[in-house]
Amino acid sequence: MKTGYKALLFLAPVLAAFSVCAAEKAEPPQEYAVWLEELKREMIGRGISKATIKKVYKNKNYYHADPEVVKIDRRQNEFVLTPTDYLNRVVNKSRVETAQQKYKELYPLFRDMEKKYGVPIHYLIAFWAVETNFGRNFGSYNVIDALTTLSYDRRRPKFFREELYQALKIIDDWQINPEKMEGSWAGAMGHFQFMPSTFNAYAVDYNGDGQIDIWHSFEDAIASAANYLSDIGWRKNEPWGMEVSLSWNFDYSLTGRGTVRTVKQWRKAGVRTLDNKRIDLESSLPASIIVPEGKKGSAFMILTNFRKIMNWNRSENYALAISLLADYIKSGKKWKPFRQNPAARVKTDDIMKIQSFINRLGWFKLDEDGQLGNKTREAIKKVQAEAKMPQDGYPDYQLLQKINNYDPQKGFAIPVPERKLHK
Repeated sequence: MKTGYKALLFLAPVLAAFSVCAAEKAEPPQEYAVWLEELKREMIGRGISKATIKKVYKNKNYYHADPEVVKIDRRQNEFVLTPTDYLNRVVNKSRVETAQQKYKELYPLFRDMEKKYGVPIHYLIAFWAVETNFGRNFGSYNVIDALTTLSYDRRRPKFFREELYQALKIIDDWQINPEKMEGSWAGAMGHFQFMPSTFNAYAVDYNGDGQIDIWHSFEDAIASAANYLSDIGWRKNEPWGMEVSLSWNFDYSLTGRGTVRTVKQWRKAGVRTLDNKRIDLESSLPASIIVPEGKKGSAFMILTNFRKIMNWNRSENYALAISLLADYIKSGKKWKPFRQNPAARVKTDDIMKIQSFINRLGWFKLDEDGQLGNKTREAIKKVQAEAKMPQDGYPDYQLLQKINNYDPQKGFAIPVPERKLHK
């Protein structure tokens, strides 16, 4: 592990040097200076050595007046792009073909590892492909710089403060030069982009050389990923789910990860395969139905392993990308682009408008950020119920027009026609 960290010198040295230089020259406001001193005292109080704190923060305040990592945190692709846009960007022809070739090369080498941890190689290759483009892009941000900046930001300070502690612990335990500790904008590191807390909890020395190197030992990296998924409850020999077809009278209020029924119950509700056949899965398996783009888009039955993928990244779009790419890898099928019904497309500004409307009614307290998260979708279902619309949780054209025509006295009384698409 120690030599693995030393070898990080090759990762974007110019950008790292610029980042450090900029951090040294920036003059922080008094509020930040006070916050940083409190942060140092907290970390020492939690067991980080004074020597490590001095080494990390001596002559460096990591202050940025207009921090890039904060901008990225607010506009992650998993949330801003439509699901179809995102899937076509992440699960593209080149990536599918490369992943299928990597699977042929790596499966014979890691067959025993698959048996040990119970996590199929094709899923691990899918994670590797999406996280670092098969190890080609580990990230070019200084981990301490990024995590300090994000700890100060008000959106998710508690989460990033804990990750900063974990990163300092790695430096403390292994005497790593913090300037050589590079990763993503959010502090994720190595082939599979482990956050520092994940590294400390799950990274393993699979090749038995006495070190844990998730940057340069692919054996350690892939086994660490398998160990993590296995430990959080990956279900061996069970798929993530599948794309399905829904009956014409399906109750869309039942969609979403919050509604869990058995496969048998979903069959009775009219859920079938895409080619209208009986779903061939164990009847007692717990499952949910998600419709990422509402009733006009595709529907998916998701099982437990889909939720485990979301432990890695809480975006449904991300979990779908990993799942569908894994299917391509295992099946060897030729890539096809995902299609979107034009009537289902909405803009980030549209979602913000709906969030603002819901907040004004006092039904929910939503962040007006344009992100179609689980809380926003549940709130949209309530609006759709009030407006006598199918409750799929998706903000389409009809819902926007219903909101535009909303009368506090009459409610959603004015009917809205379907949008006509001009060719």
